[in-house]
Amino acid sequence: MTNNTFLNPPDWRNDTVLPLPLEVKANAWAVDAACSGNPGPMEYQCIDLQTGARVFHYGPVHGTNNIGEFLAIVHALALMEQKGITDKVIYSDSYNAILWVSKGKCKTKLERNPKTEKLYQVIARAEHWLATHPYKVPIMKWETKKWGEVPADFGRK
Repeated sequence: MTNNTFLNPPDWRNDTVLPLPLEVKANAWAVDAACSGNPGPMEYQCIDLQTGARVFHYGPVHGTNNIGEFLAIVHALALMEQKGITDKVIYSDSYNAILWVSKGKCKTKLERNPKTEKLYQVIARAEHWLATHPYKVPIMKWETKKWGEVPADFGRK
């Protein structure tokens, strides 16, 4: 199968309404960010892979795509903890964001100024959350080359 042939879930796959590759767990959330320019208006969202429903959306705010990817993962982790969800995984197509989350630090080079101050406060909150909340939810890399765009993609490419 090529990455564009997932039109509908196969009949035997009753764990999702989305067309997911066989290797992808349906008991998961997928996150993604979009940014018009870099930096520019940035937003992120999370999609439940079982239902196809949007779990959350944030933005747009002035930022970068990498910051959005990082914040989306932390937002998903915090929401899962808040709701007592321990059996799902999180998919992200951003290697950088997954690395930043594992290290507990958003390694952005975005200039801190009045235009970005609100976002920097959100980043500080996310970093603090990571420092004070050990998490066990697996964060998995979405393999875009094999599977196509992550289901949380904004579709603007």
